[in-house]
Amino acid sequence: MSQKSAQSEARQAAEDETEEEEGSTSESDSDVASKEESVTQSWLQGFREALAANDEAAIADLEAQFEALENDRVSLAQQLTSLTEEISASKDRFLRLNADFDNYRKRAERDRLSTASNVRGEVIESLLPMVDNFERAKTSIKTETEGEQKIDNSYQGIYKQFVEIMKALGVVAVDTVGKEFDPKVHEAIMREESTVYAEGVVIEEFRRGFLIGDRLIRPAMVKVSAGPGPSSDSESVPSDSAASHPASPDLPLDEPLSSE
Repeated sequence: MSQKSAQSEARQAAEDETEEEEGSTSESDSDVASKEESVTQSWLQGFREALAANDEAAIADLEAQFEALENDRVSLAQQLTSLTEEISASKDRFLRLNADFDNYRKRAERDRLSTASNVRGEVIESLLPMVDNFERAKTSIKTETEGEQKIDNSYQGIYKQFVEIMKALGVVAVDTVGKEFDPKVHEAIMREESTVYAEGVVIEEFRRGFLIGDRLIRPAMVKVSAGPGPSSDSESVPSDSAASHPASPDLPLDEPLSSE
């Protein structure tokens, strides 16, 4: 009976300790660990006494309780593993969603800028014939009277204002004369022998080309040298600063939209 009494006291002590743990939320981790150790020692003491007395019923009861505790431990460990995996999966989902949102934001910004650039390019492209007409008019109109000069000055003022707007939009002219022919920005419509420019160099511009940023709005129509180029004892090829603005009927008014 003494063994059973000891077991009962141990169980009662364990239950009391458990109730005290559940009822107190302000205990420190060290206090909880101390109480758990005390409960364990009580259980072990009861088990040793039951073994010493060869009390099979008490031993079976304690073993059943130990098995229940082990099952609880395994169950809690599985729950902990499951919760850890769920937290990890949730973190991964959050990181993926955050990355997807960041990519979407960047893609939306690129699309917005691309759309704005395309619309701006289309509008400017539709206005380029007006630029061509202004420049042709500049070279063809010859003023003879003071009234005609006033009209010419007025139209030039409008054209300069139009050119400044295009400059503000980032429009620049394609470099042509004296430059190596570049199929990306030049459209060759003629080839001609030249003793001034080497083969493959642009020697004349028929229609100006324009860029906005890295985007080509319109290629420049040009004539390309077929060689043989300057001889070794002849004068050197004109520099770009002198060759890039040849005298032609398509010269821009006051050099607007230069590709500086």
